[in-house]
Amino acid sequence: MQYFRTLSIPVTLSALAVLSLAVSLPELALAQSTDVAASGSSDAARSALGKQEGDVDQATLLKQTLTASDKQYSLVKTGKMMVTYDLNYSYTGQQQIDAKFTDSTLTLFKIENTRAHTITNTVSLDYGLRDNVTGSVSLPLVSKYSESSSFSGTSHAFGDVQLGLRWQPFELRRDTPSLTTSATLRLPTGRSPYRTDATKNLSTGSGTTGITFGANTSKIIDPIALFGSVSLGFSLPAKHLSQVRDGMTLVELRPGPSVGFGGGFAYALSYDVSTTMSIQETLSFPSRLRFSDGSTVRTSVQTSGMFNMGLGVRTSPTNTMNFTVGVGLTSDSPDFTLGLNMPLNF
Repeated sequence: MQYFRTLSIPVTLSALAVLSLAVSLPELALAQSTDVAASGSSDAARSALGKQEGDVDQATLLKQTLTASDKQYSLVKTGKMMVTYDLNYSYTGQQQIDAKFTDSTLTLFKIENTRAHTITNTVSLDYGLRDNVTGSVSLPLVSKYSESSSFSGTSHAFGDVQLGLRWQPFELRRDTPSLTTSATLRLPTGRSPYRTDATKNLSTGSGTTGITFGANTSKIIDPIALFGSVSLGFSLPAKHLSQVRDGMTLVELRPGPSVGFGGGFAYALSYDVSTTMSIQETLSFPSRLRFSDGSTVRTSVQTSGMFNMGLGVRTSPTNTMNFTVGVGLTSDSPDFTLGLNMPLNF
């Protein structure tokens, strides 16, 4: 978060010219009193001191000073590299009722509680391809602990590697909002939930290759910054599966697209401390599951909504540590999350 100060350029060139003229007047008078015949030389001197062809006057210099400005962007500078570390914890608790009726008679009634704790450590590398184009790669390490009727234990494995590209089409201007677009490719390097035995271990990845396009904008109204974002995601199908689910074998999954949007604001408490509040919602459209017997099933639309609060503390002129707390607003969201983001290039 930054404060803006009004740029003031004191125009002192005229004052300097007057002072120089006042100092030179006594010498000029002395020269005239000693040699009156030097008037011709005096005219030549005035002609030499006058503005010649190609000289730049004060007005031109001032105009160049006010209009000359380099393009400024908020991304990583060309050839520079930035490494960041993210620590995220999320908790999800669910209670499911499994009921089965046979000939209108209840033959099965079971309440199943599931509690999942997930800790994700992510190291991200950002590299400035140009002043307004930044490439990135993220490598997560996922640790999960789950308690349920089918499995209770801990799993550790790498998550999905992500390759990203951010582009800022317009330079930063004080009176106009900034705009940044992005594209992120997700690779299924984590443990797939569609190839995992639910009684032995837990998944650490999505199981599919996906790409997400996004755009975010921000506007500074000192000392508040408003921001918003939208995203659109697509995933490739997962084929050649052989996962047994409730006595049926899953052979193919075709995920539906997802749409996300959100917004919030950041408020500067001081030059070194700022707070943020935001809300984010993601709609995941139905996926289609195909089983070995040829039957297909479509899932329902899932809605994930989160309310986030954050605190940013600047530890140096170029580094800031960010702490976040998120609260789930829908049944498809984690109950709550905790996050820490910090730079590694001190």
